[in-house]
This record gives sequence, C-alpha cells and structure tokens, in this order.
Amino acid sequence: MAILIRCACGGESKLTSKQCGRCGRAFPSHGKRYKVIVRHLGRKMSRTVPNLALAREIEGRMKVDIARGEFKINRKQSPSLGMIWEKYLPWAKEYKKSWKSDFYIYNKHLKPRFEQSCLDQISQFDIEKMVLALKKGKNKHGKPYAKATIKHIVVLLSRLFSVADQWGMYNGKNPCKSVQLPKLNNQITEFLTKEELTRLLDVLDKWPSKVDAGFIQILLYTGLRRGELFKLTWNDINFERQVITLRDPKGRQDQILPLSGKALAVLLNLPENNSLYVFPGKYGGQRVDFKRPWKEIKKKANLPPTFRLHGLRHHFASSMVSAGVDLYTVSKLLTHKDIKTTMRYAHIADKTLRDAVNLSDTLQEPKEEMKVVQIMG
Repeated sequence: MAILIRCACGGESKLTSKQCGRCGRAFPSHGKRYKVIVRHLGRKMSRTVPNLALAREIEGRMKVDIARGEFKINRKQSPSLGMIWEKYLPWAKEYKKSWKSDFYIYNKHLKPRFEQSCLDQISQFDIEKMVLALKKGKNKHGKPYAKATIKHIVVLLSRLFSVADQWGMYNGKNPCKSVQLPKLNNQITEFLTKEELTRLLDVLDKWPSKVDAGFIQILLYTGLRRGELFKLTWNDINFERQVITLRDPKGRQDQILPLSGKALAVLLNLPENNSLYVFPGKYGGQRVDFKRPWKEIKKKANLPPTFRLHGLRHHFASSMVSAGVDLYTVSKLLTHKDIKTTMRYAHIADKTLRDAVNLSDTLQEPKEEMKVVQIMG
C-alpha cells in the first residue's frame, strides 16, 4: 500500500516531496490531491482523494478488510489505446517539445494496429509481431525502417501504458517491458578535415545569399542547433556585451552564451531586413527549413554526401576538445542538459592528453649543454 501526492500533470510523488518529479512544479501547501494505491493478489486498485486525512482513512479501512479476507478488487474493462491517446495528446502538447513526433508515430504505426484494442488485450506477442513487420517493411522513401524508428514506436506504446497506469485508467501489465528493443549505435560524431573546412569557408565567402552563408557560418562558429537559429531574433543579440540569448532551447531554460569575434562579424555583416528574425524565412516569418541551401552549398564545397548540417555542431565541439577545452565548458557551450551527452567527445580529449604526454617525453630529455663563447674584444 502507498499514499502518493498527485500532481495536475498526472505525476505522482512521495508524501515528503516538495515538487513534482515529472513537471517540476512545487506542490501547494494546501489543496493537494492524494492517491491511495493498494495491490492485493497480483491486482491493483487506486483511488484519488482531496486530502491526506481521507487518504489515510481509506488506507486504514483497506488494511482491515485485507486482514479479514474481505477485500476484493473488481476487474473493470480496460480502456482502449485510442482512449489513452486522447488523454495523452493534450498533455504531450503542454509538456513535450517532441509531441509532433509522437503524433506522427501514433497515427502512422500504432493507430492502425491497436487503436480499438483494450490495453489488457495487447500482448507481448502482438508487439513482437509489429516489430518483425517493421523490420521487413519499408518507409515512405522505400528504405528499411531504421532501428531508432522501431525503438521509438515501441517506446511510445510503452509510454501510453505507463501514463494509463499513472492516471488510474489501467492497472495491468505493460507488455512492452518484455520486448527486446533494437540496440542502437547512433552516437555519430562528425567533423570536417582541414581541406573540407577550407573549401566550405571559400564557398561561403563567395555565396550569393549572405543570409544563407551566414546561417552556416554561425552554426560553425557557435555550435548552435539549427532550430535555435530558426527562432533567433535581433532582440536576442546583445552586441555591446557580445552575448546571445537562446529562448526556450532543447534544455528548456533560456541560455546566455558568449559570441566569438568571428560570429559577431558574421552577424554585423548580414544584410538589413525588416524581419524580427535574424535568419528569416518566407515573407519575413520564422524559418522552418534549410535543406535546399545546405544541399547546394555542400555540393559546391564538395563535402561528403553523408555529412549533415548537424555535423557542424559536432565539428565545433570536436574542435574545442581538440584544442584542450575541458568537457564541462564544452557542455555549457552546447547547452547540454546532462554532461553525459558531451561524453561522446571524451575520446578526443583522451587523444589530446596522450599527445601532450608524448610531447612531455621530449621535454624530459637532457639538453645538450650549450657552449659559451667569449668574444674577445
């Protein structure tokens, strides 16, 4: 048995918690809601009440009934996956930046298979069957589904089971937990060679669109994400302090970062426009894509076809680490929420340290004694 604090977002926390573990909101001193959970003979029942005293009273009654052998949990029909999705989508729009990805995955893969199925009717076999069909199938581009795509589909399904349990709509087993997910090796770290970087910079210097060229130069000199530049406005740049403010980045909290001399020069040399945005899109609105100009510039610079625009961010980080900048500082510049994400560049730091150690070998060798020649006047 347990009594938990119930948050408006659907999260549940221990009675000693000061804030919700899911959304981070502080719990009010008054007006909290509590959830009483009881498990008996492999089954579970929960009840949400408006105050702690009532929650403890209900918990006490349940304990007495169990001791007397009079406690029973009536099985009720499980909700369908479609019903859970209807509850989940508004919540995701409020709390998840990637809700559009969830929306696409659900409608493309989960809705056709499981929308009408009750949660207790979806078995591990059904999910394994879906995974096998995806492995044999092809996406809209005629290519096999990536392992990451298959994993995301199963993860979303598992999340729907989890929120159904947290919101008191389902008390059964989550079959996704028994499904073995594809093992991924997608820690791609891209960087440009000196020759490739030289070619790219030469092309950018001569590119007819200074805005498109500046977009790539800023990515190269700051390591920012593409989406962060899409949202960047002139109000977010303080030329006097030489800093840039990222509004609502991936880590959620606004970030203030210093700008290098090269980055400042690029921004100052951008052509004037009447848009609020530094790199405006159609009709001066927010840009939403950069595929076409990047494809043309990459081809002109003769870069590898597989080199991604996001690779400029990896190149920035790799260059910093290679120059001896510590991983903590690189993590701050990249606005990583967790330094574990930055650890993908640790092998570069290890190489830099090893090169320094090898250099120290030569420094410790005895020097040939210099001869002092006295010049007679």
